[in-house]
Amino acid sequence: MYQNDPMKVLTGEVRLSYCHLTTPRASQSGGEPRYGVTLLIPKTDVATKADIDAAYQAAANEALTRVWNGVYPPQLRVPIYDGDGLQPSGVPFGEECKGHWVLRASTKIKPQVVGMDNINCQLAPADIYSGMYARVTIRFFGYSNSGNKGIGCGLGNVMKTRNGETLAGGAPASVDFAGVGAAPVAVPATPAYGGGMPATPVYQPPVPPPPLRRPGPPPQGASTPSPACPCNKRRMPWKCKLHIASPASAGRTLESYGGWPFRLPGSLSNTGCWMGRC
Repeated sequence: MYQNDPMKVLTGEVRLSYCHLTTPRASQSGGEPRYGVTLLIPKTDVATKADIDAAYQAAANEALTRVWNGVYPPQLRVPIYDGDGLQPSGVPFGEECKGHWVLRASTKIKPQVVGMDNINCQLAPADIYSGMYARVTIRFFGYSNSGNKGIGCGLGNVMKTRNGETLAGGAPASVDFAGVGAAPVAVPATPAYGGGMPATPVYQPPVPPPPLRRPGPPPQGASTPSPACPCNKRRMPWKCKLHIASPASAGRTLESYGGWPFRLPGSLSNTGCWMGRC
């Protein structure tokens, strides 16, 4: 009994086989497509097996009056088999069924398949496969079809518990790449306020450059050699007529004061050699 329903069961952890939970599939050609799965229930899970036995017996008692018209079938067909024995067709079960009870459940309505970490969010189809482990809700019911009477098993919802080796010859990405993803980047911890923080630098005002000093005329009576004069003679501080020997003023006689360089006006800026006499 589960949720006060004597015909409903929540299984322990089982392994899923022949998993058709995302796309319906017809069991026979021309049959109605249905969602379905085969549950491999460990024989060591005696509690789940006892719940299943009690649930399908309750379904048989209800069907006796509602479906079978008060006549109990001489041989009650139930959808659970011994995985160490033979299938109804006489073929042995597969190796994965050894040590398990085998139960087939199906439904017309698409079941919800969720994970243990978030039961409100359905899993992606790539994470649903034959071979994974899950807990499943199932409900038994009685049927009568073309003279065949028995107990069927309806599929409820599925909660995946862990990955397992796939039974379909492949593996989902979550299994292939488990533990292979890039390691998370470590984020440096923020230091506590007032501890380990760098000291705030003291403001230093910029040092102003030294003031520019404009060159003035040398003191009266000083003697300075002319940089362009080959004779490098001392000049006397009196007014005289001089002859400037420079390409820009060749043959010109100018007046200057003393023996100091004379800058020509305009573009004539060369300072020539003073070769005149006072």
